[in-house]
Amino acid sequence: MTQQSAGGVQSVERVFDLLEIMAELGGSAALSDLSARSELPLPTIHRLLRTLLTKGYARQLPNRKYVLGPRLIHLGEAAGSQLGANARSELSWLVGATEETANMAVLDGDYVLYVAQAPSPHQMRMFTEVGRRAHMHATGVGKAILSQLDDDTVRGIVKRAGMPTPTSHSIGTVEDLLVELDRIRERGYSIDDGEQELGVRCFAVPVPDFPTPAAVSISGPDARVTMDVAKTAVPLLQESARRISESVRD
Repeated sequence: MTQQSAGGVQSVERVFDLLEIMAELGGSAALSDLSARSELPLPTIHRLLRTLLTKGYARQLPNRKYVLGPRLIHLGEAAGSQLGANARSELSWLVGATEETANMAVLDGDYVLYVAQAPSPHQMRMFTEVGRRAHMHATGVGKAILSQLDDDTVRGIVKRAGMPTPTSHSIGTVEDLLVELDRIRERGYSIDDGEQELGVRCFAVPVPDFPTPAAVSISGPDARVTMDVAKTAVPLLQESARRISESVRD
């Protein structure tokens, strides 16, 4: 169970613990799951769940499992929209500087969530739908986000989400992933070299000191986004990431 943070309100923190447990389990959880993971007494869990049910932040299915409620959709959309709003002008600046599609993504449970995009002016360009969730190990932004986490947290994410290999270039084991994350931390940026889609290359950097682990990227056909492009693109990405971070703190 998560320890209460300094100055936190215990009942509020416990409510969020239960919601996060449901999210980690794919959006639904039995009472036994909530009890085992939260280590809270059953009467406390029942009391908190009654509040969540009443407010529409949780629902109970006929099989007695609890699932995330519809009111969370509005909160998630509003949060994603705000995160994206802070980034859109920066992504447009990146496109102007690189002429490649720029994305921003954040950690969303055990997956990466794309929250904003600015498209390349080229006819042949990459497109990732805003609101899409993807496995973290096979995307540039996902690996840039994972590089901000410790190894135990990364292992937990992989254990829960799995490691599908969309292409022959995809990383397929957690040990190989951890080695790659060390390389990313050392050089300051990640590369998706045909790991999500063959023929596509992406460079991504972490957004420093952001409220949630986040990353920005540029991507395009590998014939155009060559490895040499990193020399000019990565400093631009890092500059943009710093400004996105500063815009949230201002």
